[in-house]
Amino acid sequence: MIMRIPKSWVPVMAREIVNKITKMDEVDYKVSEEELMHYAEEIMLDELMAEDRVNEEVREILKSFEGEIEKKHLDYKGLFELTKKKLIKERNIVI
Repeated sequence: MIMRIPKSWVPVMAREIVNKITKMDEVDYKVSEEELMHYAEEIMLDELMAEDRVNEEVREILKSFEGEIEKKHLDYKGLFELTKKKLIKERNIVI
């Protein structure tokens, strides 16, 4: 089962990651902990939004075929899932 992480959890998770990184003796960082946390949050949010971006692109693709989908009484949800899977596979996106 895949669980999407709520965006409200990102700062908490970023803080935990940064805390663990800063406790490692092997890691030498050249920015403040706050900057590290900001970068970690930014990266995590970008990854969480990957699926949203794919979904929006699929909607746009299917919108261009809206007339044909209605005319042939095609299953929009099924087409959505197939198109999404194809885009994810073609672009090697991890969701």
